[in-house]
Amino acid sequence: MHWNIAAECISLVYLFIIWFYSRKSNLVPSLKNRLFYFCFLATFCAIGFNILSTVMLTYPNYSVNFLTWLVTTIYFIATPLMGMAYFFYTIATVFESQGNALRIMKWSSIPGVLYLFVVLINPFCKKLFLINAAGNYSQGPLIMTTYLIFYIYCLAAICVAFVRRAQVDPVIRKILTAFPVIAVLVIIVQQLYPEVILSGSAATCALLIIYLYLQNKQNSTDYLTGLPNRQEMLKMLELQTKKSRNFTIIVLSLRKFRRINDTYGQHTGDRFLREIGKFLEKTAKPRGLYRYGGDEFALIFRDASEDSIRGTVATLKKRMQESWTIDENSCLIPAVIGIVRYPESAETVEDLINGIEYAVVQAKKSKNTNVYYCGQEMLDAVRRRTEIVRILEKNLEENSFSLFYQPIISNHTGKYVAAESLLRIPDSPLGPLYPNEFIPIAEDTGNIVEMTYQVLEKACLFINRVTEKVPEFEGVHVNFSGHMFSQMDLADRVEEIIARNKTPFPKIKIEITESILAENTKIVEEFADRMQRRGVLLELDDFGTGYSNFVSVMTTPLDTVKLDKSLIWASMDNRQSAMMVKSMTGIFHEMGLQVLAEGVETEAQERFVCQCGIDLIQGFLFAKPMPEEDALAWILEG
Repeated sequence: MHWNIAAECISLVYLFIIWFYSRKSNLVPSLKNRLFYFCFLATFCAIGFNILSTVMLTYPNYSVNFLTWLVTTIYFIATPLMGMAYFFYTIATVFESQGNALRIMKWSSIPGVLYLFVVLINPFCKKLFLINAAGNYSQGPLIMTTYLIFYIYCLAAICVAFVRRAQVDPVIRKILTAFPVIAVLVIIVQQLYPEVILSGSAATCALLIIYLYLQNKQNSTDYLTGLPNRQEMLKMLELQTKKSRNFTIIVLSLRKFRRINDTYGQHTGDRFLREIGKFLEKTAKPRGLYRYGGDEFALIFRDASEDSIRGTVATLKKRMQESWTIDENSCLIPAVIGIVRYPESAETVEDLINGIEYAVVQAKKSKNTNVYYCGQEMLDAVRRRTEIVRILEKNLEENSFSLFYQPIISNHTGKYVAAESLLRIPDSPLGPLYPNEFIPIAEDTGNIVEMTYQVLEKACLFINRVTEKVPEFEGVHVNFSGHMFSQMDLADRVEEIIARNKTPFPKIKIEITESILAENTKIVEEFADRMQRRGVLLELDDFGTGYSNFVSVMTTPLDTVKLDKSLIWASMDNRQSAMMVKSMTGIFHEMGLQVLAEGVETEAQERFVCQCGIDLIQGFLFAKPMPEEDALAWILEG
């Protein structure tokens, strides 16, 4: 018999195309996705060995009889294995959220294992096929077993999809039913026309359907909720902006959802997210709904009226103020809402996304409302913030931040004995940037950590320059943000920078605020202990604001307490405040601590801090923050 393998060769080409694009998809290695590649491998083996076997049987003079037997046997194993692989894929898809898919597959593999046994003993019993010494092929009495196994698994896949239809998305159910039906029909055609080899083509058709409608869909669909994902939303925004259509984006952001997972477990937390997704689907119809982030959902309204948008926002607010229930678990899930409009708020997709994120952040910060609209004015602020982030990153990359120094005078000697290092950006595309604007942004983005290390490096170099001419110079005060204490290697990095620059450790004084100490008490105390052993000094900054208490001062190894300028200023007009400053100074001295007063700007304030016995003074009355060269000259003259 002469066989026609043209369809198999074409299917092999399609198979390679599917493989190429599926590998680029970077799918999550879930059981279902692993089984997809198992289906591919089974199909590839079936087609590949089918083609090879057919060629060897057609040209027996050019092949070894033993190899022809081996190749044909592998083909007979792989062909029904395709049906079993696709059945397993159906099981994994239907039962993936229930955790019992592997157990079902274990028991349902019995027919396949029995058939494998028949194939393996076929060379001895010749019941499936025979290849004689001349290389001629003939079918055995049990040849129908091969097709029967394939039919059984395809029929089982259809039955599973039908029986479990209530638990499966209707679209997925139709696909799971369609691909085995198509495969069965193709195999029936092959039985009617045995000279045309189509078994691999049947499997390739099934694989193509699975990839196009299930696997490839994972690139655009959120795995947990089944909603279109962020990438699909971005594509939609690109399309809508190109068409210049008016639309509004509403983002619902859940607040502190991690507590739900911590309280009820990850699995229950996922179920809460799915429930919220289902509610939003009903609310959003017929409008677009997307899972924008882990705990964020986005609704896109095209050409919607103001009343419609307000109505939707009201519905969302009302529902999110009510409890959600999963089994016996019931809880409130607070949320905020951010709103942007095109083209009123922004004209590009990038600006829209920035506007969304800004609106959500502002809604979370606000104490008065959980709904925030990002208009043009707000967007201008977002653009400025984005530009500042770029400036910070550029300065970080080039290590080009300017470090200013404000001299600190000793109240006992009248000499400039130290200086505080202050970060400045005097020149940028936006003009001069001041710390009260760029420091919070640096903290939000995490850039503050590397910025602080660069400041410490520059401070070490400055100290080395000063002490060459003024050995008694006490050193430089360097401010540390709370973000620094989230770094596991903080102490190592600090010690490495100081040691590398050969700067005396005691000439570095690290300033921390009381809020940092209150929020990271144990971490700060451990860091302070280690720094103290190396001689690095610690100063408590801004004492007199926020968390002010003496317990934190008593339990942390400190060298200096800096009184906030508000205390000094208030003492000029308030006798009780003045008495408190004098008392605190005495207490700190009794504890062996130095006291530094900042913000001294008038002679009256200077006289007051002198009367209180304060050790160190810092303020505009003596010197403003100045560039390195000016500060060096100032200290040398002082």
